[in-house]
Amino acid sequence: KHGSGLTDLHGATGDIILLGAPTAELQPCFDDLAEIGYDLGGSGSDMRTPSCCVGPGRCEHACIDTLDLLYSITMEFQDELHRPMFPYKSKIKIAGCPNDCVASVARSDFAIVGTWRDQIRIDPLEVASYANHGMDVQAEVVNLCPTRCMHWNPELKALMIDDKECNRCMHCINVMPKALRVGKEKGATLLVGGKAPIVHGALLSWVVVPFIKMEPPYDEIKDLIRRIWDWWDENGKMRERLGELINR
Repeated sequence: KHGSGLTDLHGATGDIILLGAPTAELQPCFDDLAEIGYDLGGSGSDMRTPSCCVGPGRCEHACIDTLDLLYSITMEFQDELHRPMFPYKSKIKIAGCPNDCVASVARSDFAIVGTWRDQIRIDPLEVASYANHGMDVQAEVVNLCPTRCMHWNPELKALMIDDKECNRCMHCINVMPKALRVGKEKGATLLVGGKAPIVHGALLSWVVVPFIKMEPPYDEIKDLIRRIWDWWDENGKMRERLGELINR
């Protein structure tokens, strides 16, 4: 009715994009969608539709409630989502753990990544069970630790972790999910400036807040996002992403 008949189903955000709609049809299209209870996603130089991983809905590694946080941010920034006002697009992605299944560090201007700041939980009996069932813990886990913070005692079938050296890479937890779990003191790391290569090359995000508790109503997160947007809006050039402005 309003577009060309072509649609794009966007996997990262879950948006249904109606292609080829002329400018005169945009507001009538918005009105028709509102009539049937559909929300509008972000398009153009605004906050694009935020996205998150499945989080606690299905994943035992989730350190934050990604789904609740996503809904809260989406509802908070309705004007920024629907009305282009920025130098260029702005993306927010939320990952429940450092596995970062939504690639937030590489593909978003503001990344929220679940983490923990106490010790990895170890179940000694399950560690021994992995070893007894054929896993080479030294080769498959310990030797692949990027910070070499793990020690394996083959005689006792015991695994020890120097948690202060752990960089939360998740490899050991992914390989031995029954034996190792994320810590109990959970929160998130906040990063800014990531983007895919379009105008300039790809950028990975920088950490701005190493750890913050992630509890409703998430006022501290929303305030930080607004402050970052204000600085970017004041200083950014047209078609300049946040990470490019930081580099400049």
